[in-house]
Amino acid sequence: MCKPATSGEVVDILRWAREQGLKVAARGQGHATYGRAMAEDGIVMDLGALAAIHRIEPDRVVVDAGATWHDVLDTTLAKGLTPPVLTNYLGLSVGGTLAVGGIGGSSSRHGLQTDQVLELDVVTGEGVELTCSPTAHAELFDAVRAGLSQCAIITRATLRLMRAPERVRRYLLSYPDLASLTADQRRALDERRFDQLQGAVVPDSAGGWRYQLEAGVFYDNSTPPDDKVLLAGLADKRETVSDLGFGEDANVFAKLEKLLRSNGQWFNPHPWLLTYLRGSNALEVASEVIAELNSDDLGPFGRITYYPMFKDACRTPLLRLPDERVVVPFNLIRIPVTADKANADRQVVRNRTLYDRIREAGGMLYPVSALAMSSQDWADHFGARWPLLREARRRHDPDGILTPGYDLF
Repeated sequence: MCKPATSGEVVDILRWAREQGLKVAARGQGHATYGRAMAEDGIVMDLGALAAIHRIEPDRVVVDAGATWHDVLDTTLAKGLTPPVLTNYLGLSVGGTLAVGGIGGSSSRHGLQTDQVLELDVVTGEGVELTCSPTAHAELFDAVRAGLSQCAIITRATLRLMRAPERVRRYLLSYPDLASLTADQRRALDERRFDQLQGAVVPDSAGGWRYQLEAGVFYDNSTPPDDKVLLAGLADKRETVSDLGFGEDANVFAKLEKLLRSNGQWFNPHPWLLTYLRGSNALEVASEVIAELNSDDLGPFGRITYYPMFKDACRTPLLRLPDERVVVPFNLIRIPVTADKANADRQVVRNRTLYDRIREAGGMLYPVSALAMSSQDWADHFGARWPLLREARRRHDPDGILTPGYDLF
């Protein structure tokens, strides 16, 4: 493993690796699944030292790829600003999420994190430093965002900012079944009631499931939201309302992280499956999958995330979504109790079976998933966008040294 401290050192490493015929995989915070940040008999490039936040302006921030979203948010909040889309877990690196997409609770309104990028500094597989944007090296800009690090490594990003709200009022509504949850989620989405709209299916203590709508409203202290208006007509059985400062709310996952680190589960294999379903058949497909699962498939702290979002704001060419206006993230977030390898292997095999079923129903993979994919699988996944990525790979990484773990080419 090597740990470059500057983009110039990234250039030197890639040029040397190319001369030696070695593969190179970039590593951010070490959260990549299924060995995709590894390079057998090659070089793992840890970008953790490239973590500076260089400049903040009223509408943008310039940040190194190894910085975490937690550090970015802390710095921008000091000026009353925030990125429009934050991942639920802020311990991920900027470069890591931009390589795959970066989804969050505000994605229905603002798209993915890749849609917030104004400019990228990258080093190609040939060891060439370039700055790309919608107006400069636009084909590379489109191939790098959600391009799985196949033609260049991101070293710095210029990201869009917006004014940060002061507070978040968060609602947790419970339902007896997936159908009633789905109906209220779609109603809330269509009426744009909330700034953030998510939901989950979580294990209960009796071996069954709890169905939850999770929503948040941004506001400033002088204009609190009207709970009665926001919740009118929603058929929930029980509700919890909480109020937090915006920064505290964005970091709420850190509490679960602390618990999982303390009991050791954080370090167990996490064979996740992350997908998007078509809005038109999401209830049917999700119901079939959930019927075959039990709490042991997820672990006591695991969950199935399930919620609708408009894809209008998602403009990243290589981010693959079903061809409908409403799509549904459907993710098996497995947090096993033990590090049992046999169990992890079984879940990976099962992930492949479930993905094939979801794909046949018109769903798409979000490539932060633990399952084997062949080059033909990836060509099918990217569909009409496959030539864009293939050509960028040929042009900017002709020796194919970058990020071998995905097995794209």
